[in-house]
Amino acid sequence: MPKFWDYIHDDSGGRVLRLEGPIDSDSFWGDEITPQDFRDELYAEDGDLTLWINSPGGNVFAAAEIYTMIRDYPHNVTVRIASIAASAASVIAMAGNTVQMSPTALLMIHDPSTIAFGNAKDMEKAIATLNEVKESIINAYAAKTGLSRNRISKLMSDETWINAKKAVELGFADEILFDEKKPEPDKKEDEPDDPEEPDKPDEEGGDDEGDEKKRDRKEAVQAGHRRCPLGVQYPCHGTDYSGKDHRFRSTRRHRAAR
Repeated sequence: MPKFWDYIHDDSGGRVLRLEGPIDSDSFWGDEITPQDFRDELYAEDGDLTLWINSPGGNVFAAAEIYTMIRDYPHNVTVRIASIAASAASVIAMAGNTVQMSPTALLMIHDPSTIAFGNAKDMEKAIATLNEVKESIINAYAAKTGLSRNRISKLMSDETWINAKKAVELGFADEILFDEKKPEPDKKEDEPDDPEEPDKPDEEGGDDEGDEKKRDRKEAVQAGHRRCPLGVQYPCHGTDYSGKDHRFRSTRRHRAAR
């Protein structure tokens, strides 16, 4: 019977689990796997485990049971997200001791959903159940990321898609696969750490005499501002160089002149 998981062995003899496809608690079409079947295969052998995930999600209760099995597994489990770990599959991903993502992979988290029918009381009960299911999912995300429950709840309500880099920043993943940092090129011995910029020539091509003239003009303008004669509006509308506001004093002199 087809299954959404498959065990293989890597070159070093370690166990590799590829979890691909939907997750469910019961078999309707013959291609689902129940948590009981998963448990039988999980404990069929011992040793560290690498879990590759490529799944759009599925039944949250089946995912919760698989999550618990992996957390309870007595050996190290490395989760690797190959393409997508969405919805319930993202909960399973949180069970790994180490979570790695392909640079092209995505993680998606959102609020749980259901189908309900009945009267008002039935609808209220369905809402209350969904709220509790959400809290249980937050437990798994918070245990992995260390984020606050309020922030995780907001991310779920917004149906957040998270790339590999962002997942590492938020704590949903620990590493990005194939992320080999390139060594920095060796610096030449005669190359300075912070080369100084060459001195810029005088913009106007002037000499010392020209600079002195500029200073004289600047001092003359400043002196005119300090005197603040009537009729010079903008310099009088501020604070003079002594720190005193003379706007009103100038106005009074102007009125007295009238």
